Amino acid sequence: MTEHSKSDLKRLHILETGRALVVRHGFGGVGIARILKECGIPKGSFYYYFESKEEFGKALLDHYVETYLARFDTLIAGPGAARDKLDRFWQAWLAQAGAEGIASQCLVVKLGAEVADLSDDMRLILDTGISELVGRIADLLRAGAEEGSIRRFDAPEAVARMLYAKWLGAAILAKLARSQAPLQQALAETTDQLSRTS
Repeated sequence: MTEHSKSDLKRLHILETGRALVVRHGFGGVGIARILKECGIPKGSFYYYFESKEEFGKALLDHYVETYLARFDTLIAGPGAARDKLDRFWQAWLAQAGAEGIASQCLVVKLGAEVADLSDDMRLILDTGISELVGRIADLLRAGAEEGSIRRFDAPEAVARMLYAKWLGAAILAKLARSQAPLQQALAETTDQLSRTS
């Protein structure tokens, strides 16, 4: 194993360990000392990879967005109409809605409001990631309209953003209620919205 790949693995270990802590305690609730203790690494190692806690936060969110978008791309890469591909995405929210599921693990749910006030750079990473996801959803809405599997919308980008907002809100409510009911309601409403004739 090369020194470079060892370095990459250690950096990834810090990010993944830090993410687990941040999901449980929030970004402000986790100090560098706690991350170091959980990782089992000396303080100097942290600063070798990240100049500051904010730089760590930016790297954490970059990694999260990249992983999330790659996962979305994998979900929609399979066969089927655009509607089928979107259905796989919605079902993934439901399949992971348990105690350690999407509502609990989603950094947008967990950190959105916190980082918006804390760091403009971190806010921008999340906002850009959401815009990329919304763009992918909008592309599927357009493709579905062309093939006839989804009703046609005049403004697919706006509809995609509202669908994401609906699911994000449902994830927060599901977390608060410790119930899948808000996500099931979001699925029912989404199915109706995509199926209705104009």
